[in-house]
Amino acid sequence: MTALRLYDSATRETTELVPVVPGRVSVYHCGLTVQGPPHLGHIRKEVVFDVLRRWLERAGYEVTIVANVTDIDDKILAKGVEQDRPWYAVAYENERALHAAYEVLGCQPPSYEPRATGHVPEMIEMIADLIERGHAYPATDDSGDVYFDVRSWPEYGALSNQDARDMQPAEDAPPAGKRDPRDFALWKGRKEGEPLTASWPTPWGRGRPGWHLECSAMAAKYLGNEFDIHGGGLDLRFPHHENELAQSRASGQRFARRWMHNAMLNLGGKKMSKSVGNTLSVAEVVKRVPAVAVRYYLLSAHYRSVIDYSEEALAETAVAFERIEGFVTRAAELVGEGAPGDVPDEFAEAMNDDLAVPAAVAVLNGAVTRGNGLLATGGEELRETLAQVRGMLDVLGVDPLSPVWRGDRSGQGATAALDTLVGTLLEQRATARAEKDFATADRVRDQLSAAGIDIEDTPHGPRWSVKGS
Repeated sequence: MTALRLYDSATRETTELVPVVPGRVSVYHCGLTVQGPPHLGHIRKEVVFDVLRRWLERAGYEVTIVANVTDIDDKILAKGVEQDRPWYAVAYENERALHAAYEVLGCQPPSYEPRATGHVPEMIEMIADLIERGHAYPATDDSGDVYFDVRSWPEYGALSNQDARDMQPAEDAPPAGKRDPRDFALWKGRKEGEPLTASWPTPWGRGRPGWHLECSAMAAKYLGNEFDIHGGGLDLRFPHHENELAQSRASGQRFARRWMHNAMLNLGGKKMSKSVGNTLSVAEVVKRVPAVAVRYYLLSAHYRSVIDYSEEALAETAVAFERIEGFVTRAAELVGEGAPGDVPDEFAEAMNDDLAVPAAVAVLNGAVTRGNGLLATGGEELRETLAQVRGMLDVLGVDPLSPVWRGDRSGQGATAALDTLVGTLLEQRATARAEKDFATADRVRDQLSAAGIDIEDTPHGPRWSVKGS
């Protein structure tokens, strides 16, 4: 088992991960609120937790990842009105876009991906329990809202290191029915004009769940009273995760043993955000740069470091990854692909130090440099180096020889039809060269070049790629 040390956002300390159940690691990280398609900032979090999962599994742990989908929310209802469509159609369309973004960037799907709308009974039960324990109350204005009583929980503010007395009012509901402006909504009564389909019957009237309550109820259902890691973007630490922690602990759960937050992806000096309007969709970015290089870009910085996005930095990362990919491809042609091997001790030490991926990438690049020096001679040393490099790339989820990336020549993935067409033309060129019909061979090459296909002749035959990829 690995001695993985992780920074805990709650204690502000880096300590060894000791799972609740030996040999198993349970992780809950907050998924997308699907009022719109995912942008690159959202997917940074998915890549971070995918790398964590891969490293834990490499170390022999059985890993359970739960990532919810928030498919009922004020913003989703507003989008439905704006687009003149049912709110659930908006949510489902954007949930499918989220899955497409997972796939295009090589992220493994969560072990479970529960929707908020599928767990309303658990939420109602949790609210009733909190009321019985004296930590929640129905609104006093007949709105049908139910609020968490912040003053009833002395530990409120511990996760975000704030004094509750200094906090601003919670803005998720009007203050009229609250005992204290900081109290936050567990349940929101149905408002006039809202679709009946967006509400459920409860002892407090028809309504829908508050955002924070959803995650607490789903985490408890799938991971139990106590689990190992709760994570998400740093922007969720307050109020979302603070509120989750308070209501879950107040209901008697031990909840998360540690909190893991990744830093933001900035664009133009500000956090990439739909509300700010400075977003880049995953679908658009992978048209310009191969998807595997986009993933490499998102993981190359330490997960707790801010990434200031720029097209230049992304292009530079794509070139850097092309060097790695070039070594793997050439070495595999000489000694065979083999399989991903064990990683060097230095790489493991970096990964065990709070997922220090930049230091791990430095070890990877050093191995690639040594491997390039072995290409001229080949042999067992090259085979071992290739296996080691592929082992490191496998942990990071960017092994070019993985089935996930084999077709990723253009950023979107080359189709089987394109592969067949280019292969047929290369066979015609090879036949022409064998018959010393060099004019025909050159004409085929020129046709491919005009179509945007680069051809490289190697000792093991021609290799093709889409220009710019």
